[in-house]
Amino acid sequence: MDVTTTAGGASAGAPWLIVGLGNPGPEYAMNRHNVGFMVVELLAGRIGGKFKRAGKAQAQVVEGRLGAPGPGGRRVVLAKPMSFMNLSGGPVNALRDFYKVPPANIVAIHDELDIDYGVLRLKLGGGDNGHNGLKSMTKAMGPDYHRVRFGIGRPPGRMQVADFVLKDFSSSERKELDYFVDRAADAVEALVAEGLERAQSSYNS
Repeated sequence: MDVTTTAGGASAGAPWLIVGLGNPGPEYAMNRHNVGFMVVELLAGRIGGKFKRAGKAQAQVVEGRLGAPGPGGRRVVLAKPMSFMNLSGGPVNALRDFYKVPPANIVAIHDELDIDYGVLRLKLGGGDNGHNGLKSMTKAMGPDYHRVRFGIGRPPGRMQVADFVLKDFSSSERKELDYFVDRAADAVEALVAEGLERAQSSYNS
C-alpha cells in the first residue's frame, strides 16, 4: 500500500475528498451558508464534471483530477452533502469510507462568521466555532481534516446569526462574490497540489 505523505500529512496514494458545505434546494442556493456549494460547483466546472448521486451516500459527487492535465493531476472527489447542513457528517463519513480517504485528504469549504467578507483562511484541524456543518463532520470522524474558511462577516445590528447565514448575499456583496468564489477555488487547488503551508502563504490574507 502506498503510504507516501505530502505536506500537511495528506496521503499521496489516496484521492482528495473536497466537501462544499451547504443546504440542498434552490431556495438556499445563494445563501451565505451555501458558499461551500458555490466553490465545489466552480471546481466541478473546471474539471468538466456534473454532479451525480453518490450510490447509497446522501450526497452528490463529481470525480476527476485537479491541477495539471493527465496523470500529473490530483485525483479528487468533489462532494455536496444533500442532508442539510447540521447533518453533513453522515454523508461525508460514508464518502470517506467508500473512497477510502484518510482525514488529512478531506477538505471542508464553509462560511466563516469571524472573518471579514471574502477573506480566506486555510487550516488543518481545530474546533467548529459553532458551525453546524463542521460540528456534524467532527462528531462523525474527528477534527483532523482541512478547512477552507470563507469569510462572510458578522450580522449587522441585532440580526440573529441563523437569519444572517440563511439570507442571500447582499447586492453589494454579489458584485465581488464571483471573484471571491474563484479565489477560494484556486486556494483549494493550491492546497491539493502544493500542500497546506504553501497554500496558506498564498491565500491566507
